[in-house]
Amino acid sequence: MQSNDLIENRDIVIVGQQPWDEGIGSNCRNIALEFSKHNRVLYVNGALNRFTLIRDKNEPRVKKRLAVINGNEKGLVPIQPNLWNLYPSCIVESINRIKAAPVYNLLNKRNNRLYAQSIRQAVDELGFRNIILFNDNDIFGSFYLKEFLQPALSIYYSRDYMIADGYWKFHGERLEPLLIAKSDLCVANSSYLANYCRKYNPMSFNVGQGCDLSMFTTQRGSSMPADMQGIQHPIIGYVGVLQTNRLDIELIAYVAEHKPAMSFVLVGPEDDDFRNSRLHSLENVHFLGSKPPDALPAYINAFDVCLNPQLVNQVTIGNYPRKIDEYLAMGKPVVATSTEAMSIFADHNYLGSSKEKYVSLIDKAIAEDCEELQKKRVELAASHTWENSVKEIYKAVNTMDATTVC
Repeated sequence: MQSNDLIENRDIVIVGQQPWDEGIGSNCRNIALEFSKHNRVLYVNGALNRFTLIRDKNEPRVKKRLAVINGNEKGLVPIQPNLWNLYPSCIVESINRIKAAPVYNLLNKRNNRLYAQSIRQAVDELGFRNIILFNDNDIFGSFYLKEFLQPALSIYYSRDYMIADGYWKFHGERLEPLLIAKSDLCVANSSYLANYCRKYNPMSFNVGQGCDLSMFTTQRGSSMPADMQGIQHPIIGYVGVLQTNRLDIELIAYVAEHKPAMSFVLVGPEDDDFRNSRLHSLENVHFLGSKPPDALPAYINAFDVCLNPQLVNQVTIGNYPRKIDEYLAMGKPVVATSTEAMSIFADHNYLGSSKEKYVSLIDKAIAEDCEELQKKRVELAASHTWENSVKEIYKAVNTMDATTVC
């Protein structure tokens, strides 16, 4: 690493939306693992809230948190060298339905104070000093942590346009710009989100998205899944959750109807609108249902062209499309909806903004596919690593005045 793309021997506290024990991959977990190669890292789970306590009191994850709160188990758990996980020793109130901003602010500040006290105890126990506070898109639960923890540097990480969602929208539209503005530094995983943050904080940077693509790069050429063996080529495919707030059903139907000699394969769980859509009446559209994650590369490998037929709305417009990297890692031609976040793939994908354009782009993708283009796709995907994304975070940190971070 160059001197400007590394920070080392620092103490970093990570807060965010996803607890470590949720057991699924996330940006923040991967970033924590990268940080811990050169720094000491405390990964903090969100505080147990009253609603979850009542609703899920018999769930193992809630029982674990109660055991910590009651003093029966330690909340500070080592994960690996230089990396610890904290179960906060507090219960916070569920306040999102309170609409009056002054009342909400008062109660949220109390919640944040309890959360910060638990974090401070762990920081002191670990001997952390001059901490860097890294907030993974936690608008509410970590809004006041800069004030309470007094970090040497506070970083806000934007990896989703959270305020498009109902839960985050009401208070988030008011609070997220304030949180961005008061953070010392903002980093985002797409150009759209970096530009959004830059409206409120000039120290905002696009650090890209990391991906763990080992499962995909090692399975190029894998055998055809049994439930695809009777499907006629060319096969145009999509892998992922089939949600109508993210995917354009009418676009898929239009393309399938205009390309009756092609097979359209959709792999993933469906929401109600997909289950009841006219797609199920089209003979050349095949729904194969949910598959285990380790089976997905074999399905992608069987596709002649991969699709990402996004709707363009507030939920999707800023999101980094990780599935594109998965497609490219297997060398596949990709036809996708043109968005600002997709611009980094423009030289290696076929981007369309209309259903008519999709039809011609699929033909073009099939006609132009060759070994040289496949190699370039794989190389692009291989550059989108967590190591490279974290290097960009380090570079952003190193743009700050040295007196701020020391």
